[in-house]
Amino acid sequence: MSKTADKTTDTIENAAFPTFDPSKVTDQFRAVAEKGVEQSKEAFSKLKTGAETTQKALESTVETAMTAGNELSLKTIAALRANAEADFSHLEALVGAKSLSEVVELQTVFLRKRVEMSVEQAKDIQAVTAKAAEEVSKPVKDAFEKVFKELKAA
Repeated sequence: MSKTADKTTDTIENAAFPTFDPSKVTDQFRAVAEKGVEQSKEAFSKLKTGAETTQKALESTVETAMTAGNELSLKTIAALRANAEADFSHLEALVGAKSLSEVVELQTVFLRKRVEMSVEQAKDIQAVTAKAAEEVSKPVKDAFEKVFKELKAA
């Protein structure tokens, strides 16, 4: 057993324990802090760029929405005008009718034309609305996709 005791004593005497150097800790802490600050600056810069891109997209969206709203208003006014003209024309025709059968025939033709006209107007307004929705959402959609793509890359 004396060999084991001698070996343990020899190992303990020859062992080197690491020394604590406060200047190295300070340097390491400073390096970590500087790296964190740099990463924060990069993240802020990307966030700022994304926010500016989004703001431009929103401004574009508002302009597009106003244009689309004006176009939709013009289509609606045109439809109302066409309806009013059709109503007055029908009224004039009814006033000039000579018999009850002519009134019934005029009314039947008028109602059929009105239904066809209403369907056509609804299709036109639906097309304008769909186009407007697509145009209004496109800038914002593109901006968000770009921002998310940049964030994923980072």
